[in-house]
Formats: sequence, structure tokens, C-alpha cells
Amino acid sequence: MRYLIIFLSLITLASCKKVIDLYPESNLNSGTYYTTAAEVQTGLNGCYNALQKPMLYEWQVTELRSDNTDQGVPSSNNTVNRDLSDLDEFIPSTGHAAVYSYWINTYFVIRNCNIILQNLGVVYNPTSGALTLNPIAIPVSDSVRKQMAGEAMVLRANSYFNLVRLYGGVFLIHTPVTADEAKTINRSSVDDIYKLIKADLTAASGYLSATKFPAILPANIGKVNAWVAKGLLAKVHLTLNDKAAAIPLLQDVINNSGYSLGASYANVFSISNEMNSDVMFAVRYKAGNLGLGSSFGNLFAPLGSGSAVINGSGSGLNYPTNDIDTALTVADARKNVAMGSYGTTKLLYVKKFLTPVVTTNDGESDWPVLRYADIILMLAEAQGFTPSSIALINQVRVRTGLGNLPASVNSVASFEKALSDERRFEFVFENQRWFDLVRFNKTMTTITAEQTIKDHFAKEFVSHYSQYSPVTPLTTLQSYVTTNKLLLPIPQHEIDTNSQLVITQNPGY
Repeated sequence: MRYLIIFLSLITLASCKKVIDLYPESNLNSGTYYTTAAEVQTGLNGCYNALQKPMLYEWQVTELRSDNTDQGVPSSNNTVNRDLSDLDEFIPSTGHAAVYSYWINTYFVIRNCNIILQNLGVVYNPTSGALTLNPIAIPVSDSVRKQMAGEAMVLRANSYFNLVRLYGGVFLIHTPVTADEAKTINRSSVDDIYKLIKADLTAASGYLSATKFPAILPANIGKVNAWVAKGLLAKVHLTLNDKAAAIPLLQDVINNSGYSLGASYANVFSISNEMNSDVMFAVRYKAGNLGLGSSFGNLFAPLGSGSAVINGSGSGLNYPTNDIDTALTVADARKNVAMGSYGTTKLLYVKKFLTPVVTTNDGESDWPVLRYADIILMLAEAQGFTPSSIALINQVRVRTGLGNLPASVNSVASFEKALSDERRFEFVFENQRWFDLVRFNKTMTTITAEQTIKDHFAKEFVSHYSQYSPVTPLTTLQSYVTTNKLLLPIPQHEIDTNSQLVITQNPGY
């Protein structure tokens, strides 16, 4: 299946370029291509492939803004480093390049999914939040049609889930539109965005295959399934602090999906063990000069390391903080998998996605989006401080070499700290920490994103933030961290290029 996806994705990239170049006035012209189930499947493979582009920027708008990583070279004032520093310091401009690049490339994924869903007859009613299946001319069985539609729904929902958590209310586009039509669509409310996300994931949960993991056929490895839809829907409910709705979905995945924790944390990320029982959904990469390889090994390897760490050297981006280096102890098996140090100065770097490459920026490592460990820890979060939740956290800790939580975890505050730490260490550098911190503002009573980042600035000030020129005083740096700044700005490009509507900017920008 992996090689079939690669082959079809390359075809799709060529066909999509043709559609965009020859018919820029309307994506509806793509209907001249989607006349068979095989052609729809080709387009769907292209939707999966399109997930790679936003990932180039996702670490910048998530992990870099958390307490896990810093901008690599604080003394540099070149454009790339300054842009990264602005995100790191919570002062991105409304015209920030990565803020726009993540936005537009995520909307490309949504556009691709909308084209597939339109051709499969899927219609969304934004008023009622209902999804319906209209008759189509494409000769396809009902089960295959629902399977393909369900996959596109999950990919669209995941894209909107990321956008709404990062930008707040965004443009709700659920069907292909022309450029002129797009200018008549203003920002929707956060509630309306979540209405579509929940509709997509709820429908997909019923449309997609619920085959248990051990029985999934090789041809279907890497495709999203009903368990992924339910796991993401549970995370949506948890993000909205609807714990009661999240719990049964998480229990269903745990009890019935066949996914499980592997015995070795290192094997979760091994390129010889991809899409294993812990990796439910991942953005996939394929080395071999196919244009589908991962660049994260070279991006995150230390600057100036030559071939000592990876062939082609590194760019020195997304450096682990001293705090995560201290907090993640050597007794924890996750540390050696997640990070390394280079040279006599022991320069820290992310190695979780670093595998040997023949060609620069052509790595094999997939990037997990949803793991079974996430399901377990989300259930603990949803249940709160209970013996059952403690037992769930201990399940994840078993393979780390740390053993069970200490007896000192005996209150709501100590439980929330333990759960926050466990999620931080388990998913370190996987772009989960920022989303967790923002969610904790609703689901926890003693941990907030704002205070965590202010504390992070204080811990890293001497070693990192004081190295900027000019130096921003710590109190000023901490003052940048406000509730408004938990959201990114709406890209200024969207505001400036719309001649028909006034697009409001997020407060604080």
C-alpha cells in the first residue's frame, strides 16, 4: 500500500497542478476528472500527500511556542532566525511568514478534501450541522463510497481542528469555491468551526472500517479508520471540556480497537516498524528521491555538525530547552529516543525524526498525529484524579523504565502535574505540547498555558533569552504572554487582499 500511495500521489500532484494552472477560476472543473472510483481514490491519496506541507511549519507554530524548544540561534538577526525568534518570544507580526504558510497549506488540504467530498456527493449543512449523501454518477459501491468519504472527512476535520486551535474562528469552507466566492466568506465563529469538525468525525466514525488493528490488511495500513475518527473526536470533546462525551469514545478505542502500547518506546519511531500498534494516524514520508521524503532530520540536526549527526549537516532549528533536558531524566527511556547532544559543548538537538539519509532532506521517518498512548492519557485526563486514571498513566510509564507514579501523587494538584509531565515526556517534540497547554486551561484547575510559558521564560532566560540583542527584560518578555496571544494572528494577506469584506484581526495584534 505504501508504494501504491506514493505512485498515485505523484500522479495526483501532476493532475492537481494541471487543474490549478488551467482552471484557476474554479476547482469545480476538477469534476471532469473524477468519473471513476479509481480516480477518486487517486485524488484521496493526494489529500494524504498534501499533509506533508503544513508539517514543515507546524513545529514553528506549536512546539517552538511551548516550553519544549527554543529558537536555535538567539544572537542571529537574519530573517529566518528573527521570524523564529518572534514566535518563540510571542511577538509574531500579522505578516509572519510561517503563520501564513501554515494557514494556506492547511487550507490546501481542506480544498483537496472538499473536492473529493463533493464528487462523492457529501453535502454539509452549516445551519443544522448535518451531513448528507446525495446521489452521484460515479459507479461505486456504498461501502467504498463511505470509506473514501470518511477518510476525506477525517483529514478535513483534523485540518480545521488545528486551525481553530491556533487561529480561533477561521473561514468555514466546506465545498469547492471560486476565488471570487471565497472573498464573500468571512470568518466563522469558533462554535461553527467545531460544529463541522464534530459532524465530520461523527459521520466518519460510522463510515470507516472498524477492523481491529492486528487484522488490518497491508493495503489499508496508513489509512485513517473508525478508531482514528473516534480518537480525534474524543480529543475535540476534551478540548471543549466535554469530558463526559470524550470518555465513552476513548473507552471504545481502548477496549475494541486492537491498538496497544508496544514494549519498546524506541520501536514506536523505528523506520522498520512504521504504523505499528501505537501509531494510529501519521503524516507519512518515503525516502528514495521521490519528492516524498522528510526534511526534519536535516532541519533539526545541529548547525555546523557536518556529517557527524546526519548526512548533509543540519540547520539547527527547534532546539530542546535546558528545562526539558533536565526534566526528562536519563532513567527515562524516552530521552535517548527524543534528543541527543553534539560536540564538546553538548549542544542539544531533536533526534526523534532523525534517521540516516542518502540525500539531504529525504528521510523516511513518519510524523505521528495520533497515538494509542494519547488515547490512554486522554482518558486519564477526562476522568480526573481517580485510581483508574493513576493506573492508566502507569501503563504508559511501564515501557519508560520509570515504574509507577510515586505515592506523593495523592491530590488533584499533584495528579494534574504528573499527567501534564507524562504527556510532555511521552509526546515530546511531536507538536502536542502547545495544544495540551491550551487545553489544560479548560480541563485542569492548577495548570495554565500562560503561567507555564512565563515560568519557561524565567527558566531559560539566562541560557537563552538574555542572548538576544537587544535583550528584552524578563518581566517584559513575560508580559507578552496573554490570553489573546494564545492565538496566532489572522494572516495579514487575507485581510489586505479581500476587497469585498472587512476581515477582523484577532485581539492583541
